Amino acid sequence: MNCKYERYRGVWLAEMIVALSVLGILLVVFALSLDAFARFNRYQLVRQQCISAAQAQLDSFTAVGKQIPAEEFKRLWPDLSISVNRSPGTGQWEQMELIEVATSGKSYRHKVEIKLSRYVLPQLNPQADAKQSHLAIQE
Repeated sequence: MNCKYERYRGVWLAEMIVALSVLGILLVVFALSLDAFARFNRYQLVRQQCISAAQAQLDSFTAVGKQIPAEEFKRLWPDLSISVNRSPGTGQWEQMELIEVATSGKSYRHKVEIKLSRYVLPQLNPQADAKQSHLAIQE
């Protein structure tokens, strides 16, 4: 009877080696896909931060007529850089001002750049406008 089982002893070892090899390959593929997923998520995070920073800057121009102070911007978005370009409107937007905001950040080796723009009414004295609207609300 021992003869019968000795013949299959090597088969078990070969099956174990093949199974471990397949498992190892699957683990490597899984690790690579997790790395790609992490990189993609990081890119999307930086992209969303750029969009929110540019949108906040445009909202600040619309609400108070000036941009967010540099130290406040760096506190909120420390890894981003921003540039703001103001120009007079043209054509049907002649009475307005064009605000163009470009934000950029880095995600691993990729640079993320977002550009947003908005036409706003020029505010010569935003504080006076705010006081007038405050007085109108009280009356």
